[in-house]
Amino acid sequence: MMDAGALESSLPAVVCLALTSPPFQGSCLSAYPDRYLHVMIRWLILCLCLSFSAVPAATERPVNVFAAASLSTVLTDIINAWGGAASVSYGGSGLLARQVALAAPADLVLLANPMWMDWLEHKGAVLPATRRDLLANRLVVIAAVGAQRLQALTPDVIDHLLAGGRLAIGQTDSVPGGQYAKAYLQNAGLWLGFKDRLAETENVRVALSYVARRETALGIVYATDAMAEPRVVSIFDIPKARHPPIRYPLVLTAAASQNAKDFWMFLQSTAAAEIFAAHGFDTLETVN
Repeated sequence: MMDAGALESSLPAVVCLALTSPPFQGSCLSAYPDRYLHVMIRWLILCLCLSFSAVPAATERPVNVFAAASLSTVLTDIINAWGGAASVSYGGSGLLARQVALAAPADLVLLANPMWMDWLEHKGAVLPATRRDLLANRLVVIAAVGAQRLQALTPDVIDHLLAGGRLAIGQTDSVPGGQYAKAYLQNAGLWLGFKDRLAETENVRVALSYVARRETALGIVYATDAMAEPRVVSIFDIPKARHPPIRYPLVLTAAASQNAKDFWMFLQSTAAAEIFAAHGFDTLETVN
């Protein structure tokens, strides 16, 4: 049998430290007969193993997602279905694109306008090989709940409904929803008559809130936004031919973690497509 001195030298330092503390004064093991050593050592090692196993393992950081404001409702459900951890920054696509170009800590970017994604590619801020056109949307004119549907949208009708107020839309120089709305107004011959009567907002969700709070009588937003807000109704569906196609490009950045790549794959899954469809989006690409 190994004597006390030899056994003591073979123990981890932390075990010896425990044994030299009260009530184990003196030599680490000499106070106890050899026949009890193996029992005591096994219990100590077991306790140490249990203690270390109770320390939580380091978890991977959440996936940092930069997403268009019009996705703020549906992405909550998407992330819950995925089951991983994600931190989402919502905003106008132009603002988000500029932040990503300035090295904001984004793993995954989902915008509402291909032009801003083109710009990010030109800046070298994203990985072009991971770009996908994930979703499509459409524009509607909204009013406060209780308003009647319109058969046509003419200058006289708009003027009557606005009653001297303003038309809420996203900023026409940077927010995709506002850019699409401007294109429609121009193509419909309505721009010149109403360009000075706009309430331009930093993203479409703010335009939506103006109408919901009755701060403006009308707004132009995405159909999915109108579905997400019970205080408004869609009163006119804007023809898709009157503005560029509304697409939501998805891409990873060079800083993307493995978790981000997993989430990127999930966003293209049939499970995610079903959730997007329930919120009114059209899915363009799925992988399974």
